[in-house]
Amino acid sequence: MKPLDPWLLERLVCPATRTPLRYDEAAQELISDAAGLAYPIRDGVPVMLVEEARRTDATAA
Repeated sequence: MKPLDPWLLERLVCPATRTPLRYDEAAQELISDAAGLAYPIRDGVPVMLVEEARRTDATAA
């Protein structure tokens, strides 16, 4: 697993809420605590599509 570039992480925001993201290196996801979504990182590339994100446990119904 290749770590996410810190420069890129500082600039990415959640497309749904425009809030900062938290990097979960173990899961290879970018977490939006505000939206309750986890965006996958595939082959080192963040997939910043709401349709591709999974709901986090905090917001699961």
